[in-house]
Amino acid sequence: MQLDVLNIRGEKTGRSVELSDSVFGIAPNDHVIYLDVKQYMNNWRQGTSKAKNRNEIKGSTRKLRKQKGGGGARVGSIKSPIFRGGGRIHGPQPRDYSFKLNKKVKVLARRSALSYKTQDNALMVIEDFNLDAPKTKDFINILKAFNLNEKKSIFVIDSNEQRTNILKSAGNIPHTAVIHSGNVNTYLVLNSNAVVIMESAIQPLTDILA
Repeated sequence: MQLDVLNIRGEKTGRSVELSDSVFGIAPNDHVIYLDVKQYMNNWRQGTSKAKNRNEIKGSTRKLRKQKGGGGARVGSIKSPIFRGGGRIHGPQPRDYSFKLNKKVKVLARRSALSYKTQDNALMVIEDFNLDAPKTKDFINILKAFNLNEKKSIFVIDSNEQRTNILKSAGNIPHTAVIHSGNVNTYLVLNSNAVVIMESAIQPLTDILA
């Protein structure tokens, strides 16, 4: 699969790059995408909500009235859930929402997400570039060149330490994320309107997902 290489002004450079069909051109699997996104979202859940049961409420355990003959429903102590200030029935308890997902499933989900973006013409390749200094305005100009200044987007860069200025320049821009090739995940890909991959990051990304 051939894709044109663009410069930071959004113009074609006259070069193209070969993308692996096994990573960017597969038939997407919706179920594994669902599983990977679910795991990603669950890992963000704190699971710290807590409500007290009746045995954790402070108060008298005296039975309020006799069991029968009063003409009303039977009740227990003041800690009963039917009274204000009583314990809560089936209330939330601290728990861990995370679950295990096989590595092959996660890899297939990422390939499926990237393939969706390729099918929708929402995946672009940009030639390697760097910024002389961390400057948000310079990165915004790049977004405008790709018509992404008001859209969700992710920029995938290589792990070169010289790209630090790019990371810092995009840090304060909403709806835009700059990530290394090893941190690409299904949720970020699908939650963006466009994926822009730096030319030098294609091979590392392919090696990880192939």
